[in-house]
Amino acid sequence: MNTVALLSPGEGNDGLASSFSTSYAGVLAFIAVATEGSFARAGDRLGIGRSAVSRNVQRLEAQLDVRLFHRTTRSTSLTSEGQRFLAGCEPGVAHIVQALEDMRELRQGPPHGHLRVSSPVSFGRTVVAPLLQGFSRAFPDISIELLLDDARLDFVADRIDVAFCNGRMEDSQVVAKQLMPMRVLVCASAAYAREQGLPRTVEELGRHRSIHLRLPSGRICDWEFKVNGTPQRVLPPARNTFNDDEVVLQAVLHGQGLAQLAGYQVDEPLRAGQLVTCLDAYAPDDRGHHICFSSRRQLPSRIRAFVDYMTQEIRSRQPGAVEQFTISA
Repeated sequence: MNTVALLSPGEGNDGLASSFSTSYAGVLAFIAVATEGSFARAGDRLGIGRSAVSRNVQRLEAQLDVRLFHRTTRSTSLTSEGQRFLAGCEPGVAHIVQALEDMRELRQGPPHGHLRVSSPVSFGRTVVAPLLQGFSRAFPDISIELLLDDARLDFVADRIDVAFCNGRMEDSQVVAKQLMPMRVLVCASAAYAREQGLPRTVEELGRHRSIHLRLPSGRICDWEFKVNGTPQRVLPPARNTFNDDEVVLQAVLHGQGLAQLAGYQVDEPLRAGQLVTCLDAYAPDDRGHHICFSSRRQLPSRIRAFVDYMTQEIRSRQPGAVEQFTISA
């Protein structure tokens, strides 16, 4: 219903608000009475008194300048104008009911819809992307858009549903659940270790060839250690610098030098004997790899399904997994 048309000239914004409020309450009361066939039962349905229902209907009739009900002491029935008005309201009511059902289904029904997921580039390529095919088989009605970016995206501005993060999110509106430890390891190829040896202390790094990673900000990524209980950041002399950690890994595998790499990147080369580690006693504290999502309580079922699936799969496939969790409905 066009509430603007109900305004008298010069009423302005306050009149619009007043008119809409009156019309909205009146339409709800009108539909309840038409459905229940009684002002008293309509009041019970709406949780208000019979007299309040009657006043709301009378105000709506005054706005429309028509009589919507025939009223007697024993019965209530629609006038012809009331029947026409109800027919006009019914499509809108159907749309509102459908919208409510859609929202309820998002929360409680079979998971479906679209998800925007963000992840750091290397973690997304190595850990997340390989699991998406299995997720799509398990939940064929959910489509995924995976955004790989080493800069953290804004949940609201970038319309992110789920984010994978190296380290915790500094946002009280976001839930961060740890998937696996965030290990960083100083690695070299087996051939480099045989030919050049390996450093035994952080100070000895200066005698070796190193490979650096340039971050999206343009800054060179520091190497992190913990020496005598104190965190330390160092930047050993570099032979080569790359802005992609996969290229850094390949350079290490080809014996070009040492690099500090994420554990998930090097697990397979380490098991295969292609890489060896050093300075493990000086490894920094674990900050964890996390899966993050909005803290709102009405979490859509597609997000719950994705978070639970990825949590279970990642923890089952990675070393050093922590206890499983499941988002409760």
